[in-house]
Amino acid sequence: MEDQQQPGNLERRTFIKNLLVVSTGFMGLRYFSTTSLFAQNGPELYNRYGPLLEDPKGILNLPKGFSYKIVSRMGQVMDDGFFSPGKNDAMATFESKDGKVLVVRNHEMSSDDTENGPFGKGNQLLDKLSKSQIYDRGYNQNPSLGGTTTFLFNEDTQEMEYQYLSLAGTIRNCAGGPTPWNSWLSCEETFDSKLEGVNERNHGYVFEVPVSETASLADPVPIKSMGRFNHEAVAVDPESGFIYLTEDRDDSLIYRFIPLEPGNLQAGGKLQALSIKEKASFDTRNWDTQTIKVGDSLTVEWIDLEDIDPEEDNLRLRGFSQGAARFARGEGMWYGNDEVYFACTSGGKSKQGQVFRYIPGKGERSGNENSGGVLELFAEPNDKDILRSCDNLTVAPWGDVVLCEDNHRPRIIGITPKGEIYHLGLNIGYKSELAGACFSPSGKTLFVNIQHEGLTLAITGPWEA
Repeated sequence: MEDQQQPGNLERRTFIKNLLVVSTGFMGLRYFSTTSLFAQNGPELYNRYGPLLEDPKGILNLPKGFSYKIVSRMGQVMDDGFFSPGKNDAMATFESKDGKVLVVRNHEMSSDDTENGPFGKGNQLLDKLSKSQIYDRGYNQNPSLGGTTTFLFNEDTQEMEYQYLSLAGTIRNCAGGPTPWNSWLSCEETFDSKLEGVNERNHGYVFEVPVSETASLADPVPIKSMGRFNHEAVAVDPESGFIYLTEDRDDSLIYRFIPLEPGNLQAGGKLQALSIKEKASFDTRNWDTQTIKVGDSLTVEWIDLEDIDPEEDNLRLRGFSQGAARFARGEGMWYGNDEVYFACTSGGKSKQGQVFRYIPGKGERSGNENSGGVLELFAEPNDKDILRSCDNLTVAPWGDVVLCEDNHRPRIIGITPKGEIYHLGLNIGYKSELAGACFSPSGKTLFVNIQHEGLTLAITGPWEA
């Protein structure tokens, strides 16, 4: 568009500043890990912002004083001429050089949904991209329609100023995570193979998308050293450069990637799996028996993995046989205050979800690949009226974990550092999961997606510290 921003380099200090804001809210968090209110008294809802009020527009119920605005819709013509794709999923925010908010957004699109893809009906706009700009053209018959878009948001006017396609040709870009060097790691939640004859390339990888203030497509190069599996989310420790990863399977692992050169992930690295010390092949799911209670802390060590780019979807099975711990659908993951939070969607006795916290050890944060940390079960209410199928999550600037549910009547859920759970929003308008919760760098705006409707909302209100 005519007033589009000029190119500019976003700096590492913006990411670090945001992490410091989050860290301030987490003071004393580790103290509460073994004194959680849930561990003491059992689950009950916390009255953080008051009851949810009925939305007169019939879309999203919020507490008193909060409001939302729809800032993006599936099918809009973007500033680069492509269509805003559907299946909006995980997101992250970055501060632009003029103080506005840059948001990178995943789209969990499959190849057969041409109605809602970026290239329009019949993929009519596909020829606008050169072969090098799209990862998998599907022999020009079945192009992969997943990827990412990037948009610039003005918090003063509550308006989106422009948006564009920033990664093309991937499949089911579900979650991911921001990096300290101002990029977004977008993950494919699939194991689609070129052997099936439909795709030109294998899928199941992580792709890096630089955060740019001008419309540009990322080089669609998979980071194969981060493994090929049903990827979900990632979280980066800015001190060590280590990257933690989740996997969306009922028998999934938690992974750690140690890059040879932090900030240059294409240089390669080592992929490992989380294991509980002296408890080989430990099952954290609590399905049949309760192996871990809320507030429990387990010492972690990491196992090196081999054949990390397999033709068969068995990396998690081989890792478990080596002694790695098993998790119930690892999904959303976020870094805050030297800690990593992640959700397990079907964990717990009632299979309604668990939230774990991983605290890296001092040696680990210093870059010692032989060092591990501590794993804690942070929340597992086993009550669908409180929590049901937790998915994407983020950390608020004041320290609360804020997560989205994946069901047909999903809520936005908050968890305080003490382990108190409260309800922040309820989707009453569409039978669709909520996704992509993330706060602007200022903490004034919470962005969230109504996935199947292809809507992105900006929520403002009296956020509390």
